[in-house]
Amino acid sequence: MRLEEKSKCTNAYQQTEVMLMLGNELMFIPITAGCAGLSCIAILYRLILKESPGSPKMRSIAGFIQEGANAFLRREVSTIAYFLVPLAVLLFLLLGWQIALGFVLGASFSVLAMLIGMNAAVRANVRTTNAAITSAGKALQLAFRGGGVMGLAIVSLEIVGVSLVYLILGAGPENQGAVYLLVGFGFGASLAALFAQLGGGIFTKAADVGADLVGKIETKIPEDDPRNPAVIADLVGDNVGDCAGRGADLFESGSDNLIAVVILGLLFVGPPFNLGWKIVLFPFIIRSFGIFATIAGVTSVRNWRKNSIISVDMALLIAGVTSVLGFYVVSTLLMNDMRFFYCLSLGLFTAFVVYFIVQYFTGINHSPVKTIADSAQSGAAISLMTGVSYGMISAAIPIIFIGAVITVSYFIFGGGLLGVCGIIAAALGLTEMKGIIMSSDTFGPIVDNAGGIAKMSGLEKDVDKSLDELDAVGNTTKAVTKGFSMAAAVMTSFALLFAFISDAFRIQTGALPTSISQIAPYFDLASPLIIVGVLIGATIPFIFSGMAILAVGRTSRQMVNEVRRQFESIPGLLEGKAKPDYAKCVDVSTKNSLKEMILPTLLGLIAPIVVGFAFGIWTLAAFLLSATVVGALLATYMFNTGGALDNSKKYIESGKLGKETLAHDAAVTGDVFGDPLKDTAGPSLHILIKLLNIVSITLLPLFIALKL
Repeated sequence: MRLEEKSKCTNAYQQTEVMLMLGNELMFIPITAGCAGLSCIAILYRLILKESPGSPKMRSIAGFIQEGANAFLRREVSTIAYFLVPLAVLLFLLLGWQIALGFVLGASFSVLAMLIGMNAAVRANVRTTNAAITSAGKALQLAFRGGGVMGLAIVSLEIVGVSLVYLILGAGPENQGAVYLLVGFGFGASLAALFAQLGGGIFTKAADVGADLVGKIETKIPEDDPRNPAVIADLVGDNVGDCAGRGADLFESGSDNLIAVVILGLLFVGPPFNLGWKIVLFPFIIRSFGIFATIAGVTSVRNWRKNSIISVDMALLIAGVTSVLGFYVVSTLLMNDMRFFYCLSLGLFTAFVVYFIVQYFTGINHSPVKTIADSAQSGAAISLMTGVSYGMISAAIPIIFIGAVITVSYFIFGGGLLGVCGIIAAALGLTEMKGIIMSSDTFGPIVDNAGGIAKMSGLEKDVDKSLDELDAVGNTTKAVTKGFSMAAAVMTSFALLFAFISDAFRIQTGALPTSISQIAPYFDLASPLIIVGVLIGATIPFIFSGMAILAVGRTSRQMVNEVRRQFESIPGLLEGKAKPDYAKCVDVSTKNSLKEMILPTLLGLIAPIVVGFAFGIWTLAAFLLSATVVGALLATYMFNTGGALDNSKKYIESGKLGKETLAHDAAVTGDVFGDPLKDTAGPSLHILIKLLNIVSITLLPLFIALKL
């Protein structure tokens, strides 16, 4: 007996030593991977700057875009700071310095990722234009390198930021409670992201609507015509919306996902599962491989078969294969359990499935877009009906598939509470692709800007064919990123919701749950309070979307008035004998978008606080579940509708229906209708549902304390 007891003590001591080693030493892997990603950013940035920016006229136009984008971001960051600083002080007073510090760092790293990525994009655009004069393949590679800077910035700064907070808090096997304090970082990243996506989305769509309605429909001048006063604001908007805003979206999605999975790992450290501290470190190591997968994908881009979409798809495939190899290594060497590999791979496969679903419903060469374009020959009303119908149908398919993935991954681990391990692994696998997906997304505004610069410089005949092809690919990648963001938001919100539930159970009972049955009694569907939570949660995405679209409408109206004013008051402008006041249109979009983004953001911030204090944490949990499901469906419907309407316009402009003036005018109207759906309200909903969840889990101790 004494020998057995001594052996048990020795084994326990050895296990403790291994746990301490994993907690204190293996964290060098994510830090090293993050630094490798940042080093690659520096190399890509240098390669971009080595390329020629073209003629003085091209440099002048690019300078306007760069100046406008930087001016907007400076004012946006200042506006965000007015909210972040008081909130940080409040969090310090109510929840302690750890949450406040994480909050500040999360917002700061999010803003830094935006600044790095957008500055590369506004330098890559004019160089892409110049490269397209001699080589379409070189233009493709250069634009994707520009996008790669943003992709690598979000994955590298995310893992460096969360790892830094983990180490500052002293988290580890001997200090497990510190892990819960990581939520402050996610809160800061989410709030900054919602401001960035909403503000950028309002800016870009107001400029786009003003340019299209007055330019294309009223004065019948082409897109990106230098006579249009709103054209520079439109090109600036591509950067602050599609680049900076979307980058902030995926940065906070990755951060929230990583933090939620780390917190949920605590459920499985000790009895009855006994997976040890490695389950907490597992997501950090997986994320490290994601950085190397992004590097592999970005650097692999070549003009495969002289087909741009194949080249982009190959980059995604190479990143995916690299990720799968990483999954295998981590599952076998660290976790010693192939079930992790299966669930991680299933999540990554989901990213590809969502990619091709969105590509089908919004791609310019697929049946839905062609049908919408054909219906435009009967007028704008029929075109809109067709586009909205396809958008509604498209919303169901990815959500059903994600539901199937959650079910399969749950049962791969045998169901029960351990089944949650499979779900969080699938969530990690899906979000592993965000670096290369973001690279392909930022590629979109770069080539869009490149085409605009070419037209404004009089180079459309030299680069028209190559840049039009790249622009069509860019439109597809931007639409696909929205679909990916939605899938990531659903899986991340699920992880955050379960982290909220497990933490609530821990605070109330003093122990973590060990089975699903322990939690189930709190979710009695017959309870009126649970039903109230579901009902209120379902309304928030609709109110938020309505506020966001109204904001675009109000700002667009001012832009339309300004463009009309310039055409009427500047002699010779329409004849091309005078220069428009581009700066005035940029200022109109900037001032109004920064003002309009505040109220919808406050809704996302205040709604869970009101529900939590008024009804309690379990009603709040029902609220979060409902808001996530409804928000995801509504977002998918909106961005797929807008994307399909946009590409139906481009399909008609390519001459596929002949010279159809009625169809083109109807398609432009449809595009204008879809713009705030696909680039403002829809993408912002991704962030809203994550913000609702992260605010709730951050303030959970306050909700419980005030109810006791």
